[in-house]
Amino acid sequence: MQTRSSCHRTVGGSQDNNHRRRPSPIQLGVNQRTHHTTRTVLPGPSSPLARYSLTAVVDERVSRELDIVGRRVIQRKSVCGLIPEELGGLSSDLSATLHNHIDLSSEFLKRHHKPRSPPTRTFSDPLILSTNTTQPIHIPKYLYTSSHCRRPPLTSISSTMATLAPRADSFNARVRGSSHIDFKTATTGVAAKAMRNEIARLVNTVEDPATKRAFDTEMQSFFYLFTRYLSERAKSVDMHVVSSHLPDWDRIKSPAGDQIVPYDSLSQPRDNSNFNKLAVLKVNGGLGTSMGMTGAKSALEVKDDMTFLDLTVRQIEHLNMTNGVNVPLILMTSFNTHEDTLRIIKKYANQQVQITTFNQSRYPRIYKETLLPCPKRADDDKKHWYPPGHGDLYNAIHQSGVLDQLIAEGKEYLFVSNSDNLGAVMSVWTEKILQHMIDSQAEFLMEVTDKTKADIKGGTLIDYEGSVRLLEIAQVPSEHVEDFKSVRKFKIFNTNNLWVNLRALKRVMENEGMELEIIVNPKATDDGHPVIQLETAAGAAIKHFKNGHGVNVPRSRFLPVKSCSDLLLIKSDIYSLRHGQLILNESRMFETIPVIKLGDHFKKIQQFQKRFKKIPKIIELDHLTVTGDVYFGRNVTLRGTVIVVANEGQRIDIPDGCILENRLLSGNLNMIEL
Repeated sequence: MQTRSSCHRTVGGSQDNNHRRRPSPIQLGVNQRTHHTTRTVLPGPSSPLARYSLTAVVDERVSRELDIVGRRVIQRKSVCGLIPEELGGLSSDLSATLHNHIDLSSEFLKRHHKPRSPPTRTFSDPLILSTNTTQPIHIPKYLYTSSHCRRPPLTSISSTMATLAPRADSFNARVRGSSHIDFKTATTGVAAKAMRNEIARLVNTVEDPATKRAFDTEMQSFFYLFTRYLSERAKSVDMHVVSSHLPDWDRIKSPAGDQIVPYDSLSQPRDNSNFNKLAVLKVNGGLGTSMGMTGAKSALEVKDDMTFLDLTVRQIEHLNMTNGVNVPLILMTSFNTHEDTLRIIKKYANQQVQITTFNQSRYPRIYKETLLPCPKRADDDKKHWYPPGHGDLYNAIHQSGVLDQLIAEGKEYLFVSNSDNLGAVMSVWTEKILQHMIDSQAEFLMEVTDKTKADIKGGTLIDYEGSVRLLEIAQVPSEHVEDFKSVRKFKIFNTNNLWVNLRALKRVMENEGMELEIIVNPKATDDGHPVIQLETAAGAAIKHFKNGHGVNVPRSRFLPVKSCSDLLLIKSDIYSLRHGQLILNESRMFETIPVIKLGDHFKKIQQFQKRFKKIPKIIELDHLTVTGDVYFGRNVTLRGTVIVVANEGQRIDIPDGCILENRLLSGNLNMIEL
């Protein structure tokens, strides 16, 4: 089965006592408001009172007993435990008081399982993979104790779960003789309980105790995200859509001057030893399925027979050797790419760079109609699971132990970027931004760049009531989508190159908590069933950090490879390589890069490689569009604007040595001058 593990260098056992775990997300709370002798108690969704919302006037002694019931709910240890009998052991006086307000029939108190004591809380025990990048060895990680786990404030848990309980007016309507119960609220409570029971069954399919503890904690994190989703869903007009919109669109403003700092205004670095405080993390969980890949996307050869990972390792090695520093490379993998990555990094054994890997979370896909998990067992096929987006970075690096290890090694800052963004290089760019982060005492920086028509769907920074926030298109109300795409109000977009203060991250994760906006990603199973994936974006964390702001960097810092059109550009003579960095060809007359649009016949990497005998020379190209069944020969040169269209049933073969300049090429090789 696939289990989440982490991989990093061995640094002894000093970190054991400093480790803390994310608290159990299934600590249910009871909201209480006291005004003289009147107390309103909203039971949690798992309580036997969850079908009703009880408002009762009780004396102080009875109130104390209700408090005891609430504490029993709050102290439930794990999402994977069955529900204890919260009403068991109540005094006869309390029972009589309850009977005066509602009919507590035997059917009402009937449970569908035998009473049992609350299970002992378990803490995940993920596996540490200690490696010198040549011979990975699995060793067990330290065991956690309850003293290492921070319990979140009661108000935060109870406020989250209170939204899952029926409203007070629902019960009042019932006792007046009506059958009114809020439909959304009722179904939300049922969905939460059903999901919890299914997760319990999943956890019970794991036999190994250590693996079971790790999987238990991972599922608790998933359930916490799921209950947040239900809470937002209950507030929305459409029950199948999460209302994660910001409260008031009219209050959204373009970022203020101090919220976006131009890169050109940054001061020159004064001491390159600051690099010793830095670690570099690459998000390495993607498969590249949109390009027809089945393995880790970072293993794709992109330039001069070098892969994404090769280029990254070469950059950091050059940085370390040139400046006499030690910047480690951290790879966050997913269950899809972890094994591939471990095999790949073995070849870097002799490079001057330390490599650490850890695995991000693995969450179950959710059937859209039933809101139940797709997998039936913890070791079910990979297709039933998903990595919950790069926003999982903070939870995964904290729980894996890598965060504490970096701090113990004297690292203070973390630079995060996607592994397929070839513009996020380690160079003088990073040195200036690092110096700015130190000087400004910012806990979080986001690299942004000017938006073009190709970037209209990218997330952007906004000012919301004086606070800087990330706004994704999924959060925008439909009537304002065009406003979001406009470059007039939102002139920049997020490159997903992020800078994080490590000690600040530890503080947020252990003392304050991090709740990122939920992105609902609709998918479909192989047999056509609609499912959803609950994901988060790493950039949304900016709201949790002090003095977080953006740095407007040149476009060259954003050069992602998301399609074969992007790959053609990288492989071409537009760029050359120097110490693992892409350098724009000096022979190109303009600093802008050409626009390349390849049709569906070039969508998969296998077809792309088959249709180009050799990558064309495009140093003087402005625009290329290719659609249909088209093949390129060797030593082809493209200049200006070139459009090649093969209609259905036709095929175009561009011969070796052909030069196309400002040409439209149709099915019968007719050349029309533009």
